[in-house]
Amino acid sequence: MDQFLKIRLKETVHVDQDRLAALYAELGEATAEDVVCRAMEELALRLSHCSRLHNASNSAELRKCARSLIAIADQIGMHVLARVAGDVMSAIDNSDDPAIAATLARLIRIGEQSLTAIWDLQDITI
Repeated sequence: MDQFLKIRLKETVHVDQDRLAALYAELGEATAEDVVCRAMEELALRLSHCSRLHNASNSAELRKCARSLIAIADQIGMHVLARVAGDVMSAIDNSDDPAIAATLARLIRIGEQSLTAIWDLQDITI
């Protein structure tokens, strides 16, 4: 039994450019950039906070933090991130500790990839 399977945890994420374009059209370039930058910063902080809450076994606060990620992610077109945050909430609601750990790990991975994707878009005119 010297065989093992290595699973590569890579998932395609994207930023809804139509949502960003609508945000820029609605708010203007300077204000929209400010909103996007603040949202990115807040997402990064909340992802880290979610991890700390899970390590502290604070499911109630973890659920609140995941819920807040949904609103922020939707605002700037990160729909995959919002959906995965909803999955974390569902796992908490079902008191499924292995699912909480797995979906939270996925949330953090998707969050990091989403932040990188939107960062890369900053060089593209919307």
